[in-house]
Amino acid sequence: MRRVDLPTLRAAVWAWRSLRRAERDLARNGLEGAHVAPPPALPASARRGVLAILRRRPSTCLERALVLQRWLAARDDRRTVVIGVTAPGPGFRAHAWLEGEHAPEFHEVARVPP
Repeated sequence: MRRVDLPTLRAAVWAWRSLRRAERDLARNGLEGAHVAPPPALPASARRGVLAILRRRPSTCLERALVLQRWLAARDDRRTVVIGVTAPGPGFRAHAWLEGEHAPEFHEVARVPP
């Protein structure tokens, strides 16, 4: 098992707090009111901590996409969050992802710029 360094731990704490805030903001104010604070200045390798939290903490795909969008934007990788749905009918689903990821079964209905 690889040791966790301080920057990775700081990134994980930021991601955990950001997911909590995104969840609260989305519930209270909807998508327009969701705010994710900028991450601390950390090396790119600290992304490991962010991804660990995004994989392990219960959250929605929209919350995860907003947090990852903010992490990447702080590193000059500006991506749009895309929200899509499946065709109406049984098994209807919605999903959010970052532009550039592959989600062919979903039809785009909204975008959230960085």
